[in-house]
Amino acid sequence: MADKIDGGQTIDVLSADDELLQLEREKFQAGFRFVVGIDEVGRGPLAGPVVAAAVGFPPGAKIPRVNDSKQLTGERREALDAAIRAVPGVRIGIAEVSVEVIDRINILQATHQAMRKAAEAIPEADCLLVDGLPVKGLPAESFNVIKGDARSASIAAASIIAKVYRDRLMSELDKQYPGYGLSDNKGYGTAQHLQALKTLGASSIHRKSFAPVRDVITPPPEQLELF
Repeated sequence: MADKIDGGQTIDVLSADDELLQLEREKFQAGFRFVVGIDEVGRGPLAGPVVAAAVGFPPGAKIPRVNDSKQLTGERREALDAAIRAVPGVRIGIAEVSVEVIDRINILQATHQAMRKAAEAIPEADCLLVDGLPVKGLPAESFNVIKGDARSASIAAASIIAKVYRDRLMSELDKQYPGYGLSDNKGYGTAQHLQALKTLGASSIHRKSFAPVRDVITPPPEQLELF
C-alpha cells in the first residue's frame, strides 16, 4: 500500500504483520495501551546539541515504511518526517540538550537526559522502546532494544524525526557560526571541520570536553569521565 505526500514522493505503508511492528504488537498484546519508540542523534559531533525524539503510533495506525535514519538519503528522511507527522493520532516528543550541559555532565548522561525529556513529552505512553542500552529514570516502563532502529517502526520513526530536526538546526547554526561547514558536516569531525577549528578556534557551540576541541583551547578544559 502506498500514499503520495507533498513533494511527489511515494511513501509505502507498513502492513499490520510487518516485522518492523513485531515488538509493538507484542507490547500491545501484553496489555500496554500506548507504545513509544525513543532514539537519539548527535552523540559523536564536536559541535551542537544532542537531540532525542520519542514517537508513538496508536494501534491500527497506517505507519509509513520507515527505516534507520542513517540508511536514508536526506531527501527521503525529509519525506518520511512529513509522512510520520501526518499519521492521525501520532504523538511526537523532541528534546535537545545543550553543549553547556554536555560539557558539564558528559555526553552519555546528556544523551540520557534528552531521551527522558523526549519521553516526558508523551505522558500517555505506558511502554517505551529505547534504542541501545538501558536508560535510567524514564517516565514509563521501558525496554531497551539493541539496533532498535532496524527492529522497531517506532524507534526508526524516532530516529528520523531526531535526525531531521538536528540537521535543520545545524544548518541554522551554520549561518550564525560560518566557516566550520556545519550545514554539511552537522558538527562531526570531518577534515574540513578539524582544519577550521585550528584556524578559527572553538566557537560557543563547540563541545569543549571533546578532545579535538579541547586541544585547540588554551588552557585546555578539564576532561570529564564518561560514566
